[in-house]
Amino acid sequence: MPEPPYEPAEGVAPDGAAPAARRTIRFAHASRGGSLDPGRVAAAHPVERDWAWGGTTGRGVRVCVIDSGVDGAHPAIGGSAEAYAAEPDSAEPGARWNVVPDTEGDLAGHGTACAGIIRSLAPECELTSVRILGPRLRGSGEALVRALEWALERRFAVVNVSLSTRREQHKERLHDLADAAYFAGVTLVSAAHNSPVDSYPWRFPSVLSVGAHGEPDPEYVEANPDPPVDLFARGVGVEAPWPGGGKRVVSGNSFAAPHVTGLCARILERHPRFRTPELRHVLTATAGNLRRSQG
Repeated sequence: MPEPPYEPAEGVAPDGAAPAARRTIRFAHASRGGSLDPGRVAAAHPVERDWAWGGTTGRGVRVCVIDSGVDGAHPAIGGSAEAYAAEPDSAEPGARWNVVPDTEGDLAGHGTACAGIIRSLAPECELTSVRILGPRLRGSGEALVRALEWALERRFAVVNVSLSTRREQHKERLHDLADAAYFAGVTLVSAAHNSPVDSYPWRFPSVLSVGAHGEPDPEYVEANPDPPVDLFARGVGVEAPWPGGGKRVVSGNSFAAPHVTGLCARILERHPRFRTPELRHVLTATAGNLRRSQG
């Protein structure tokens, strides 16, 4: 169900060697280095990072990570993440999925990496994990649907979904949930697939969809001049925490999305009444590829 999380970008060695060309990225839905015409951003005055999130830590902002679980004991997580899991109530077809306290932790590393990236940007956000993926990063579309329903019921401010499904039988329900979240003030941040395919929920316009760029600044965001992907964030050669207390260097759109989630948490600390439209607008207006010399 998720995009392959460790597919290395071209020019980035698995051991984390520096990329030969930062914008030569193998996976799909990634930045091509294009600039955005400022005429497409409605703003009476320039929107600066300092106004948007400067000096904030995400304090008090509730963030949910739907993924492979989290290693709460990892120093980068801080030991304060609540952990749940979506599990079926039986092995029979059509079983009901429930969200229950998680006793297994992170089974693949992917969720800890995403949670750690969020923590690196918004260290004081209130982090909750919902595990839906197993050791091989496989999971059920029903688990994804139930986890999103649960996150919406509890009105998390931001939900990070660094995975997707191509199964059409889940598309309509996921679309309805994404729209419900949008109108309820729950912002879904979803990683685009690493392959050139349509999958969900990132493909829905009611979510903030994210691909990767190769710039090293974790706060540097690009606005996509050629959607469907909304934004690009750091996703190449990212050092991220790994279960057991260690770290790995990872690349992929999966790891770009939590950079945007962390920035959303910081923006919401400063501007708590913002919702998805305002977050999208602020991130676009502060984008590093906006041509600011005109005007």
